[in-house]
Amino acid sequence: MACQYYAPCEHGAENFTIDIPKVTFGRGVLSEVGERAKALSMTQVALFTDVILENGPYIDSVKQSLKDAGISYVVFSDIRIEPDDVCVDDAAKFLNSGSFDGVISVGGGSVIDTAKAAMVCAKYPRPVRDYFAPPVGEGLAIPGPVYPHIACPTTAGTGSECTSISVLRIRELNTKFVFASPHMLPDVALVDPTCCDSLPSNVVASTGFDLLSHALECYTAKAYTRWGAVDNPNARPLTQGANPWSDLAAAKALEIAGDYLVRGVNDVSDTEARDQLMWGATLAGMAFGNSGTHLPHALSYGVTHLMNDITTDGYAVKTPFVPHGISVIVTAPATFRYTAEAAPERHLEAAQFLRADMKSTTNNDSGEVLAGRMIELMRETNIPNGLQGVGFGENDIRRLSDSSIRQTRAIGNSPRETNMVDIENIYNNALSYW
Repeated sequence: MACQYYAPCEHGAENFTIDIPKVTFGRGVLSEVGERAKALSMTQVALFTDVILENGPYIDSVKQSLKDAGISYVVFSDIRIEPDDVCVDDAAKFLNSGSFDGVISVGGGSVIDTAKAAMVCAKYPRPVRDYFAPPVGEGLAIPGPVYPHIACPTTAGTGSECTSISVLRIRELNTKFVFASPHMLPDVALVDPTCCDSLPSNVVASTGFDLLSHALECYTAKAYTRWGAVDNPNARPLTQGANPWSDLAAAKALEIAGDYLVRGVNDVSDTEARDQLMWGATLAGMAFGNSGTHLPHALSYGVTHLMNDITTDGYAVKTPFVPHGISVIVTAPATFRYTAEAAPERHLEAAQFLRADMKSTTNNDSGEVLAGRMIELMRETNIPNGLQGVGFGENDIRRLSDSSIRQTRAIGNSPRETNMVDIENIYNNALSYW
């Protein structure tokens, strides 16, 4: 199956590149941050976090570890959930205000992504928007290394500790875009599942479905051999399509989601399930960081661009706000029903990894079986019922499509060629599922 999926294509890529940080996983590993920082020759650290975590036990543990290692630090916590270019520019000014020789980020994807982008803008001063691809920005390449970076995630979903990607909202356009560079990959990831013990169930659900969709998207993404070959190997993007490495990590992440997502959401005392979800999120980060996502993430940016008058319990964010994992998953079942035609075996295998009922199934059933298992998991974890569950209706479909069609790289990574009409149809089919 894998050999067939990666069959050579005329003018297509023949090679793929893998890049991940040094990863340490386990309860209590935040206490190692000081020695890890010392090994990277850090002496004065910019400690990125958010206002919710700033005075909590995880930051206290990091501070103490840094003190024990003789490393000074200054905290930057002015980071909003779903950060934007203005937030990044402020963070870059903070970095340039001190004599920092390293960065440590402790938080969810918003914190880690802000740190990545701010390091770029501090080292190579330009507005962050200039590094985004046209027509959003100038498409400038990041010319060289940034600061040594230790990333410490506190949620089980983002995987940002293992990627060279930063996702930011452009305030002027009120929507999110992605930029990436191998220079943005953290040097070290310290993944401490203790951080998930106190998370509310709906936060675990949102982040858990983010990890699930990361894994599904990179497992079903267009094969790397179907992307064009590059002349300069240093210019090969890590968002390069599905490949044998991303398959390994994605498949295990899907098995973890199938086994532990419902348990981790519905039982706050189930530390085994939450530990497993944290490991699954890291695996999914390793996978999509070396393959890229596709349509569910592309379509999610339309949702967060146009959301209106909706609040989400458990998040200290003003309305309107839809958590990232929710914005992704509300369209995902409809999306995978659509993409299954292009790679039915891959979709059927993904459904099996998620522990779907596979009795009497064939390749022709792959999209429905996979979508059905996702809907089952959504219902068991109280996820909103499609787009209508987050405030959208039929009259919004054209606007959603107009917004998401700009996500060209992610759309191009779909296994099935996708145009504006296809996107409108997916949104229409994602209005509700039950």
